[in-house]
Amino acid sequence: MSKKVESVKQAAPPPLPEILPHVFQQTVEQADIAISITDDHANILYVNPAFTRVTGYAAADVIGHNESTLSNKSTPPKVYTAMWRKITGGEAWEGRLVNRRQDGTRYLADLTITPVRDTQGLTVHYLGMHRDITGLHELECQVRNQKALIESVVDAAPVLIALLDAQGKVILDNHEYKKLMGDLGMAEPAELMLAGTGGEPDSASSDDSVFHDREVRIEREGWLSPRWFSCSGITVRGDDSAADSFFARQQVSYLLLVAKEITSLRVEQEKSRMAALQAVLAEEDRVNGLRESLSAAIYQIEGPINVIASAVAMLNRRNQNDPMSSALAEAVRAGQAALDNLRQEIPPAPREERASLALNEILRDVLQLSTGALLSAGITVQWQAAPTLPTLIGYPNRLRSMFKALVDNAIESMNTKGWRERELHITTRPLRGGIEVLIDDSGPGIAPELRLRVFEPFFSTKKGGSRHLGTGLSSAQQVVVDHGGMIEVDTKPRAGCRIRVSFPIGNSRESE
Repeated sequence: MSKKVESVKQAAPPPLPEILPHVFQQTVEQADIAISITDDHANILYVNPAFTRVTGYAAADVIGHNESTLSNKSTPPKVYTAMWRKITGGEAWEGRLVNRRQDGTRYLADLTITPVRDTQGLTVHYLGMHRDITGLHELECQVRNQKALIESVVDAAPVLIALLDAQGKVILDNHEYKKLMGDLGMAEPAELMLAGTGGEPDSASSDDSVFHDREVRIEREGWLSPRWFSCSGITVRGDDSAADSFFARQQVSYLLLVAKEITSLRVEQEKSRMAALQAVLAEEDRVNGLRESLSAAIYQIEGPINVIASAVAMLNRRNQNDPMSSALAEAVRAGQAALDNLRQEIPPAPREERASLALNEILRDVLQLSTGALLSAGITVQWQAAPTLPTLIGYPNRLRSMFKALVDNAIESMNTKGWRERELHITTRPLRGGIEVLIDDSGPGIAPELRLRVFEPFFSTKKGGSRHLGTGLSSAQQVVVDHGGMIEVDTKPRAGCRIRVSFPIGNSRESE
């Protein structure tokens, strides 16, 4: 049984309409681009009216002449060599040549030459099309010159300049910015600077000013001190170059970041601040020392007076007319009067307002104030500060004095004749709901039985000769308690002393 195979024939495409030769001729004649047709030796056979408008040569002036008639002889020979190599190889060539019009004026031609082959594939003609782009070239030169001038001015500016797009990518910068990139060893310092400004616009800024003269502090490992910059951000707008924006004009926004280094100014300000701070703390230390000395004297005198008062009471119970009792009672009254006079001479504690504090800055001040003592004792400091810490509400100078006393105690413990290991480690780290500070020294340490006694008023370990903490930690403990915190002498896996201080956030209280 045979099957009938049906063949499906696809419909043939309709024939293309034939374009008559005179249509091609009219098209070339009316084209608004200079067209010339030459033989295979570049002798001109045809030019269109646009050719005459561009070059000034009428058809009768150039037909039969070589295309080199247009050459101004100022185009480098290597350009013509490359052109002929390509078109004789059967490929089209595009480029720019300096041509000369009939009146002798020069112009820049944007030229395309295409080989025209016969049925055997041999090149028999060349089709040349060119247009005068002198005006465009002048405009390009103006843009390049203006760009070079702007770049020279920007690079010569003694400030850091970076232009960022909407995605925060730096698309333009200057030499000062690149220099900072090398110093920081990072790709984009602009990220650090923008993060340091807080990212919030100034409330009084104009539409184009995002922020103005905001100080940013940058610290990097290996730098002896931080570097400071005054940063300003300005919005810069430009036309969107996308094709969609050709008719419906759209703008894109950029951020111009301008930063001026003010480290030297801040260093001078810091020197003045530290000198003033040193004077304030010295005065506070003098007052506190006087208060402590008078309090210690009162404490020492009160003991014998209380003993005498007890003896007087005992004698009075036996014999109220005992002359010895009267004499001792008079001595007690005189002693108490002297104590009252001493109490009145105790200067009041310095008054200080509470403020928002950056604890890292407090400790940095303490280390700077103690630099001379640390260097003279040959002590190496390891400062490990947490990158970010919660803000603490407290008394800045009282905290500075307290931490400086702890550092001074550590220096004293290690500055012992023959003691070789001299390292001081200060660490800050955030806790859950608080801040912790560790002060570790490599000194002789505190005996376990004395770790609680060092907090007793007027207790001193100096008499032992190998331990430290001066007159005890009672004053430091009071400062920490006034801030709602806790201080303790912590155990260490090796020799030395570790003081652990912790502060809760938002829980400090007024000193009573």
